[in-house]
Amino acid sequence: MGEITELVTTWIAGYGLYAIFVLSFVDAVLPAASELVMVYGGALAAGAFSDERLSLFGTPIESTWAAFLAVAIAGTVGYVLGSIGGWAIGLYGGRPYLERHGRWLHITPARLDSAEEWFDRWGSWAVLVSRCLPVIRSFISIPAGVAEMPLGRYSLLTTIGTIPWYFGLAAVGVAVGASWERFHEAWHYADYAIIALIGLAGIGFLWHHRRRRLRRRALERA
Repeated sequence: MGEITELVTTWIAGYGLYAIFVLSFVDAVLPAASELVMVYGGALAAGAFSDERLSLFGTPIESTWAAFLAVAIAGTVGYVLGSIGGWAIGLYGGRPYLERHGRWLHITPARLDSAEEWFDRWGSWAVLVSRCLPVIRSFISIPAGVAEMPLGRYSLLTTIGTIPWYFGLAAVGVAVGASWERFHEAWHYADYAIIALIGLAGIGFLWHHRRRRLRRRALERA
């Protein structure tokens, strides 16, 4: 994970807002360390690295406030567009397509089952709630398409849930500012926490899926 962290920060340092946009676009379907991306982008906006400044179309952004807005908007727009792409994959590919090829998108039958239950329980609000949850937020776009959720409502709820996440993380980066090196060092411990959370989530999905399968078999025998 340390190598991934270095790769992400190096890419953002080299490509700035464009890297933030692309990584956020990907994060809408696959986890792409949006937390690190936006916090680092915020620190960059605050001028934490004297030799690195954000620019837009070749023009340096000197104001911290303007750079903060640029970072937050690039992340938000990238994520919303990526989420629409994920929704389209689910809508037009359908569950059969995902059951055959979903492993490439880390969408397993167990995750699809859990997402369907999530939608059954919360309806459209499942999208809004999930956008505020780490890791899970990256796995709701495609199932929303499979559930044939209307694009307008889906896009609106995704945008509402995404704005606080991206603007908030960018603000944290600005606040961290010159203390980035210490924050960056501490982030390595967060890497392990994230790995543990993903592992626990995976175990939970498998356990829940196994229970559903056993329950289904019991009903078929009854």
